[in-house]
Amino acid sequence: MTNWIDISQPLTNDMAHWPGDTPFQYSLTFSKEETGSVNIGQMTASLHTGTHVDAPFHYDSKGNTIDMLDLERYIGEAIVVDVSHTDEVNLEVLKQTELKGRTRVLLKTSLPNNPKRFPDTMPTIAPDIAAYLQEKGVTLLGVDIPSVDHTDSKELATHHALYQHDINILENIMLDNVEAGLYELIALPLAIHGADGSPVRAVIRPLSKEERTK
Repeated sequence: MTNWIDISQPLTNDMAHWPGDTPFQYSLTFSKEETGSVNIGQMTASLHTGTHVDAPFHYDSKGNTIDMLDLERYIGEAIVVDVSHTDEVNLEVLKQTELKGRTRVLLKTSLPNNPKRFPDTMPTIAPDIAAYLQEKGVTLLGVDIPSVDHTDSKELATHHALYQHDINILENIMLDNVEAGLYELIALPLAIHGADGSPVRAVIRPLSKEERTK
């Protein structure tokens, strides 16, 4: 039996959202009693609600939108790297793990997963990791925090550094109960035409020694 692990935040009406952004809200538009046949629901939310993918258009008006991204980057072997021993994930921290040939890297940081509370502070993801990750062959970086940049950042230095080094971004995954190691990842964004991001259902499963490519 395949043991898939859900690493995405559940979408609930009481979940935390980015300060000032649109909160998630689900409600019934019509009940089965009203229609005579089905329940029909509706939702409103920021595209950066919970576990989500950033499109380059999010921070670059000339960048690709979510429907233009390469889906191959969100499916396949991924390495979970435990960096919870530090509040600053920089080049020296990442050099402690062998990443050569790893195309998808998921960082387990020091921030506890709590979908109901937006964090006051977050670990720092330093821009200097971008060139190093590209050198190792990484094309997707996932983090278990709301953003690769701090809440009050306007420059979004890490977003732009990753973009300049052709690395896509997956944010707000849930890794508290996940051990470091190799997994298969599926974290597909929705094909929302012209959009700057998309919520995703992200899942992983441990890879056996036979399944590992390197």
